[in-house]
Formats: sequence, structure tokens, C-alpha cells
Amino acid sequence: MILRYLLSIRHHSLQSHYLALVNVFLLHDLFIFVIVIGGFSIAVFIVRRLFNKKLYKTTSETIPARWITILQQQVPFYAMLSSVEQDHFNQRVMEFLLNHKITEADTKITIEDKLYVAASAIIPIFKFPHWRYSNLDEIIIYPGSFNHQFDTRGKGRNILGMVGNGYMEGKMILSQKALRLGFQNTTDKKNTAIHEFIHLIDKMDGVIDGIPRLLIDRPYIIPWLDMIKQKVEKIYLNESDINPYGGSSQIEFFAVACEYFFERPRLLEKKHPELYNMLENMFAHDLADRRPGLKPTSIGRNASCPCQSGLKYKHCCLA
Repeated sequence: MILRYLLSIRHHSLQSHYLALVNVFLLHDLFIFVIVIGGFSIAVFIVRRLFNKKLYKTTSETIPARWITILQQQVPFYAMLSSVEQDHFNQRVMEFLLNHKITEADTKITIEDKLYVAASAIIPIFKFPHWRYSNLDEIIIYPGSFNHQFDTRGKGRNILGMVGNGYMEGKMILSQKALRLGFQNTTDKKNTAIHEFIHLIDKMDGVIDGIPRLLIDRPYIIPWLDMIKQKVEKIYLNESDINPYGGSSQIEFFAVACEYFFERPRLLEKKHPELYNMLENMFAHDLADRRPGLKPTSIGRNASCPCQSGLKYKHCCLA
């Protein structure tokens, strides 16, 4: 009996050791399996991202003459450029419209609207020829203001532009009324479309925080934040001509300051020289030294078309 008992204990002990070893091998194999599957999943994700990434389309087509007329008459920034720079601007406008969908929602958009959107996108990045809005697929144009539920009717409609996130990632929403006003009123230091594209530029480093790390060197970040703090304090004290909306956050201050910079550069340099210099360094623009942009002029129906086609205005770009 004692011998049988001892043998049974030994058998049970061996069985326990065997099960323990089996469990160790199973856990080891499971660990290896998880690592292999995880690595494979990551590799598949990277490959799919690489292959699914849209190639940026280019074009060798010539911009339509009517588009040039619209840009010359209605986009002051364009009118400040040399002929060579205008050719470059034209090309980038064509490519922007080729790569980014512009969709109307409860309204009808015109070629002017599309050119306003494209110009607003190109103006901030004009000095960076290889810059692309890789974080934007579609611009949706609403007739007017909207709310956070994207309602265009009813109460609470105080939003004129928005850069989407979450399920709206890759989309921008603009009020058509605000889009047009940004180019019709060139003295109010406001341009909603440029404002939203500045947010996109801010977002390209991974987060919208008012610190465009792709445009500003690390040593200048603290001075930039200190300047924002000082300017916001002036806004709160009602001692600044900067749009009060810029006082709501450093994110909005950056966008509002850029509106001012691109629309009224000489005035910004005069009233806020340090801010002007900082933005000038960020965007590689010296706008204050350029001649003022041409303001829209009235063209008679029977006058020669400014696109130099040789036709009357009413039979060419006005048609």
C-alpha cells in the first residue's frame, strides 16, 4: 500500500511537471503567435496606407482666360504678384481643384466660388512649392452659417467655417456667404476661407494648437506663445484692432492674425511690427514691401475683355 501510494504521488508529480511544461510551451507559442500576428497586422496597415494613398495629380493644361480675369479682379494677393509668380499661382490653383473635391450643399456654387477656395488654400503656402494639403479631401459649401449639427436653418447657426475631425476628418465646411465676403471686402482683415486653411496648416504637425511646428523653429515657440499672450491681453482690454475672436484661444489667434497678415499686411506691420515679422518669417512672405493689390474695377459690357482675347467683355468672360 505504501509503495503504491508513493508511486501514485510520483506519478501525480510527474504529471504536474508535464502539465506545467506544456503550459509553458503553450504560453511561449501563444506569445510568438501574438507577436507574429501583430507584426503582420502592422505591416499590412503600412502597406495598405502606402498603396491607398492618393497620388497628387498634376496637369500641363493652361488655366482658362476667364479664371485669370477673376483672379486679377477679385483676389488682391494675386494682383500683387509678378507675371512669373502669377503663372506659378495659376498652376497651383489648377492642381488644387484637380485634387480636392468642392461640393455644394443646398446652394449653387460658381467658378468664382471654386477659385476663392483654391486661392485661399494657395495664398498661405505660396512660398512652399512642394506643400500639399494631404489632410484635405473635400470642401463642402453651405449657403450661410451653420451650427455644430450642421443645420443651415434654425437657431444656433453661428459657424462660418470648420475643419472636420473624427468622422468628418479630411473635410472642410465653408459658408458661401462668408467665402464671398472674404474677397469682396478686402479691408476688414477677415477671410473665413484663409482662416480655415490656416487651421489645416496648424494641424499638419498632428494637432491644432496655434503652434505651427512645420513653420516655426523650436527656439521661437516660447517667444511666439509670449507674443500671443500679450496680444490677447490687449484684445481683452479693448486696446487692439485684432479681431476679438482671436482672444478666445491661441488656436484662433493664430488663424485671425494670419487673416490680418494676408489681407492688410502694411497695416499689420505698422500697428503690430513684431507680429508681422514673426508671420513674415513663418510664411516667407514680405507682403508689406509689395505694391498693393489691384482693387476690382468696373468693366463695361462693350469694353475689350481684360483677358486680352480681343473680344468684347460681354462675348468673352462675362458670357
